[in-house]
Amino acid sequence: MSVISIEDVKKIASLAKLEFSDDELKDFSEQFKKIVGFVEKISELNTTGIEPMVYPMENKNITREDIVKPSMPNEEIEKNAPEFNNGSIIVPKIIEY
Repeated sequence: MSVISIEDVKKIASLAKLEFSDDELKDFSEQFKKIVGFVEKISELNTTGIEPMVYPMENKNITREDIVKPSMPNEEIEKNAPEFNNGSIIVPKIIEY
């Protein structure tokens, strides 16, 4: 079984912009170990003679016809938007990178 250290969990949390307490890091480390162990167990399965599949069931994507419908007029959108400029709604920045 692969070893998932608390440092590994800290790195993953940092990449996801998440912060955890020491107790949470320990819990997540144990959970990750179980998940990786499960994936390793699955990789041991003998799949000889089994064809790869895109869908796990026989049903394929069920799609609907793409029908163009009228949308809300820009004037109505502009009335309801906090800020509007050149046909675009201006919103505050929420993602930092």
